[in-house]
Amino acid sequence: MPAKVILTVIEGKLTGRQYIFDSRAVCLIGRSNECNIMLPDDEEHRTISRYHCLLDINPPNIRVRDFGSRNGTYVNDVKIGQREPHQTAEEGRKLTFPEYDLQSEDKIKLSNTTFEVDIELDPNEIIIPNFFPATVGFNQDPTQPPYFIELVNRWIGLAESGNQSLEAIKGYKLIQLLGKGGFGEVYLAQHNQSGTYVALKVMLPGAAVNQSAVNRFLREIENTKALKHPNVIQLLDFGFFEGIFFFTMEYCNGGTVSNLMEQQGGRLPVNIAVPIILQVLDGLEYTHNIELPDIKLADGSFGKGKGLVHRDLKPGNLLLSNIDGKFTVKIADYGLAKAFDLAGLSGQTLSGTQAGTPVFIPRQQLLDFKYTQPDVDIWATAACLYNMLTGYYPRDFKGGDQFLAVLQNEPVLIRQRDSSIPQRLAEVIDLALVEKPEIYFKSAAEFKKALLGAI
Repeated sequence: MPAKVILTVIEGKLTGRQYIFDSRAVCLIGRSNECNIMLPDDEEHRTISRYHCLLDINPPNIRVRDFGSRNGTYVNDVKIGQREPHQTAEEGRKLTFPEYDLQSEDKIKLSNTTFEVDIELDPNEIIIPNFFPATVGFNQDPTQPPYFIELVNRWIGLAESGNQSLEAIKGYKLIQLLGKGGFGEVYLAQHNQSGTYVALKVMLPGAAVNQSAVNRFLREIENTKALKHPNVIQLLDFGFFEGIFFFTMEYCNGGTVSNLMEQQGGRLPVNIAVPIILQVLDGLEYTHNIELPDIKLADGSFGKGKGLVHRDLKPGNLLLSNIDGKFTVKIADYGLAKAFDLAGLSGQTLSGTQAGTPVFIPRQQLLDFKYTQPDVDIWATAACLYNMLTGYYPRDFKGGDQFLAVLQNEPVLIRQRDSSIPQRLAEVIDLALVEKPEIYFKSAAEFKKALLGAI
């Protein structure tokens, strides 16, 4: 039985209700009818905000994040995030948003509603400890992301010696580091015999993992190997060794769209940006509709299904391949972020130090974290186009909690950022960023047709 986090209402109008989480989840609490736990919207509960706090859950871990509410969130009768005496209220808000790691028997109080936390562990689960920093460090600053080059070179040596777990990287040599992030690094590698170049990616789990989480992730990634389309990076092989995941992928020699934007002064002209996005939409139309034999269904079981959602589209994940002077756009890391997160391997990504700025996600991705639909990728593609043309993100993120901004801040009309954007094109992009009550374009084909009609 998997680890569980159980919330029980012990005070208030909802007394007796239980909420059980046995897998990676995000839970919004507040008076809005969009919240996962909706508290009564009446005079008695006016001190509770519409979007009051967020629970970032990765069983057995649970963290509460207050959205900067006026009346705060209390744990064991203490207001979390209480500022230091020497700080003004404004200084306290700017430093960090109130968060608290919860334990069994902790009590969360919002006005007159109190939840008690109960955490159940699986005594039979084998925990695979994080590999970092015991071996990955190699005399580096332990506060920095790990540097894997010595580790991977050792692995390549082990593969040559016949280690079956490393068969995917046998015969390769590392050429150079291509990029790095919070969870790992990407290297250019070349096969010794064929001369073929690949991108070799290593990813370190953000939390201690168990074998079932590893198996769940590898099972979902197996579907990604089935993706074969000119606008999607081909996943060649993958594995898990010494607590770290590794992947060999098709290599693109033209860098990322982010790199191209930097070279062009931070934005791209219409005649470059729109053709890039049209190719992205071709890739999404394929991946959203491919028939797959073994995907996780809404009820938690595995079976036949249709399509994969990327859930992490951004200019840095759009790669360019220059073949005979012609650029082809390829979507990278397809489904990787989603599978990694839902398997519980990325820790708690909406709070703490791993939390990023959610500039390319629609509100639906927070409201329905586990079961996001293909239309979130369409919204993100429109957000990428907006960013490519203007250098701005669709929403304003000035002050306040960034995730609350996703829920509350409307995208700014694109011609308010840059009045030179052609009117018809601007209208289509603004439509694509509509997200209330739902995302306007439901498919990549719809958005592509609208774009072609506007240029």
